[in-house]
Amino acid sequence: MWKAIEQSFRGLARQVDFCSLRLVEERSESLEVRLSVPQPLARRLDRGAMVTVVHGGGYGYAATANLSEAGLREAFDTACRWAQISAARSVFDFRTLSLPHPTGRYLGPAADGEADWNRKALYDLLMQESEACRIDERIVDWGVSLGRLDIEQRYLTSEGGDVEQRFRAIIPSLSATAFADGDSQTRSLGGQYNGYCRQGGMEILAQAGLAGAGRRVADEALQLLLAPNCPTGVMDALLMPSQMMLQIHESIGHPLELDRILGDERNYAGTSFVTPDMFGHYQYGSSLLNVSYDPSRSNEFAAYGWDDDGAVAQKAYIIRNGILERPLGGSLSQARAAEAGFALAGVANSRACSWNRAPIDRMANLNVEPGDQSLAQLIGGIERGVLMDTNVSWSIDDSRNKFQFGCEWGQLIENGELKGVVKNPGYRGISATFWRSLKAVGDAGTDDVMGTPFCGKGEPNQVVRVGHASPACVFGNIEVFGGEA
Repeated sequence: MWKAIEQSFRGLARQVDFCSLRLVEERSESLEVRLSVPQPLARRLDRGAMVTVVHGGGYGYAATANLSEAGLREAFDTACRWAQISAARSVFDFRTLSLPHPTGRYLGPAADGEADWNRKALYDLLMQESEACRIDERIVDWGVSLGRLDIEQRYLTSEGGDVEQRFRAIIPSLSATAFADGDSQTRSLGGQYNGYCRQGGMEILAQAGLAGAGRRVADEALQLLLAPNCPTGVMDALLMPSQMMLQIHESIGHPLELDRILGDERNYAGTSFVTPDMFGHYQYGSSLLNVSYDPSRSNEFAAYGWDDDGAVAQKAYIIRNGILERPLGGSLSQARAAEAGFALAGVANSRACSWNRAPIDRMANLNVEPGDQSLAQLIGGIERGVLMDTNVSWSIDDSRNKFQFGCEWGQLIENGELKGVVKNPGYRGISATFWRSLKAVGDAGTDDVMGTPFCGKGEPNQVVRVGHASPACVFGNIEVFGGEA
């Protein structure tokens, strides 16, 4: 099939200045046990192609699920018409845009072979952990699931570009809810939004600690039910990786997407407090803050070799020693910024959620680099504060600046020692100053690889996969509050 598609594309592509064809085939499967009842197996196959044309200064694209010669011809003709319409009428002259013609192959971990996906054995494991949640009549809801995702992509260009990429991801999830006396508390494995999503094979189950998690998670839900509310006041906050993931995502990732900085998204998902003139000197965080865009970290959820516009993916620092260095902007956004007078080095993060969406600037693997303190040292350096683990709620304004986040699990820290559990821990701050309060960064031993399958952006909406790795981090003088605040 691929050979016939390539031949059809090569014949069409010679007619325009630039043309690309992005083919995507995505297979997914999900196993679930809810309340110790196995749920029906869910499987999905999605396949199609996006044709992009740049010609005469215009830009056009069209998608099709019909991969026959006639289907590709129709998509190509539609893309050409849009390129003709947009020529000399766009906010950007696409004749100044230089798109690459890459060649190569990228295989993610476990992507080139059969996974050890024994459905009966996996359902048995899920049932085992589901049954383990049933430790008390106050556990009123629980569930455990496991997803598998296999993606194959091919990117062809008019000047001989030919890139093949294959990915496999495993997504385990487990949660339990306790209820008594009008109060309910939920505890989960890595978050209620599939935080332990990674590329790779069945080793991810051990990395996430799925086996044996049922009883522990249910027990922690009961502990939260009996715990007092988190205290309110200004104090230190020790954020564990499962909460750092959300903090990075919302207050670094989204505000640094260059298309948003240039004005896109205002009518849908908001703008950004960051402006193009900040790069190179703005003190985004304390000198301890080092943030990298790293799609080469292969076990993270959004690892890849090339983005969806063919730019090669390489590790780059976004923030170094607290100073803002570069935005999350792909080739098109970099060219738009240059035309506006800002020569900004971006990254290869022009990404689409599927074959029927055009690439836009999206964060991929966005990580806080480890520091030099163990978890014991982080705790030992806190006189009064709260350890917060696993995000449960978030709210942030349209400029991705003022925020308020809540976590599942909290523990008091007094005079350098962990004390009792507290429930409903939350904190608020302002992105433009919050990261400057970073006072200690955990070492590699505190680092964990997290992510989300559900990052939404764009019109029409696109939901993409994102990875975030981070150590535990301590922030000073933070406004902390509990459920009664």
